[in-house]
Amino acid sequence: MADYKLIAPVGSFDKWPPGAVEDMKTNAMSGIVGSTLVSETDRVRVWHLILPPGKRCPFHRHVLNYFWTCHTHGVARGYYEDGSITETTHFPGDTRHLDYGKGEHLLHAVENIGTTDLVFTTVEYKQSPNAPLPVPDGVRLKTAA
Repeated sequence: MADYKLIAPVGSFDKWPPGAVEDMKTNAMSGIVGSTLVSETDRVRVWHLILPPGKRCPFHRHVLNYFWTCHTHGVARGYYEDGSITETTHFPGDTRHLDYGKGEHLLHAVENIGTTDLVFTTVEYKQSPNAPLPVPDGVRLKTAA
């Protein structure tokens, strides 16, 4: 698993990119944890996240137990609701599992600061201590016509 290097401590909102604080406030309850929700059953949600170089995904809230796997090499910067910032070098197969107790969450955004696309798959377990957050139909995979 890749190491997360803390590059700015708690309260470092002044080091965030323009508009990031507003994005965090706007999306504080967003359950959109990827670019596309590719599959959903009564047990899991499967997401793809594709981040081109220089792009940041919107802030989103994790409340379900989940794991992510990276499919590409790349470098990411993470912004967290406490104002801290991390940097991580990812590699194909890099995987992390996260669990949240009742009432716990993670609110964050990820920025691709590398030179290659970052591609992740995230699998959320809907049978977790917290109820799933709603997701709009617009993020669901469209079927071929």
